[in-house]
Amino acid sequence: MPDPGSVRLADGVRLHVHTSGPDTAGLTVLLLHGWTLDGRTWHRQVAALREAFGAAVRVVTYDARGHGRSGPATLHSATLAQLGDDLAEVIAEVAPTGPIVLAGHSMGGMTLMEYAHRHPEDFARRVAGLVFVSTTAEGHTHTGYGVPGPVARLIRIAELAGAGLLARCGGWRTPLPLLYALRPTLRWLLFGDACESDDIRLTTSAVARASLVSIGGFRPSIGAQSRLATLAELGELPAAALVGDRDRLTPPPCAVSIAEALPSAELTVCPGAGHMLMLERADEVTTALLSVTERAMSRPKVVRKAAARVGAKAARSIVKQPRRREDRRGAPCT
Repeated sequence: MPDPGSVRLADGVRLHVHTSGPDTAGLTVLLLHGWTLDGRTWHRQVAALREAFGAAVRVVTYDARGHGRSGPATLHSATLAQLGDDLAEVIAEVAPTGPIVLAGHSMGGMTLMEYAHRHPEDFARRVAGLVFVSTTAEGHTHTGYGVPGPVARLIRIAELAGAGLLARCGGWRTPLPLLYALRPTLRWLLFGDACESDDIRLTTSAVARASLVSIGGFRPSIGAQSRLATLAELGELPAAALVGDRDRLTPPPCAVSIAEALPSAELTVCPGAGHMLMLERADEVTTALLSVTERAMSRPKVVRKAAARVGAKAARSIVKQPRRREDRRGAPCT
């Protein structure tokens, strides 16, 4: 049965955590949500993992600090580096043993890159698979908002200025009437050609729970992120990268650069889809997640034990398995 709970971090912040599956499961799948969102955005994948693997897999989602039902972020703690350290603490608390598959959407994907960068030995010892959904390893390098270059530059200037103001608004949240008025903008920014009404309602509800200091405070760290070199050090882990070709925040070049840095990653580009792939292309995201989980479960235990002994760089050479290099143009979603 699903078991909601919390993890108290070293600095006293409590994170809302939701687990599904037994503590005795052989593998844990951790799903990390995006900026201004919360763990509910993965609800279709949680259900699919439980149906596919039953008691063999434990599924964990949690709300990042300053998001959802978790404790607050501050101007000082609203950084990707802090989120990477938070992930290390969550893993130590809810999945202290056994292999892990990490899946991250947008800021969640950046968070798992920070975890790999800041905790390389733990990463090599524990992580058996990766799924990157609508995310980037290059900050706002490729972000064009789906508009011409000069307009995109103006939007970025305005966005950064607005983020600076919001970051100083503390724990206040966006008033619901304002969010309802902004719903067409959210729909344009976050979704592609089609959008279910339930999905935009869930997304709006999640944004309403994010504190203004989180909405504004994380923006500089997200924009300055640079973790391609970290990805290149991860070796041949089972991995997947998915992106929509209508994504205005993390467009296809973001996923392509991830796949090029991490050659084991299978790249999927979803025609007509935007940024919220777990909702608008749930089947494609689920298929990739199930595939990586199956491959992670089939990896020999002796390989995982060896990786734990030798650390991140040596683990790369031990776990390497021959794989056909994927077509970097991406496979279309159907």
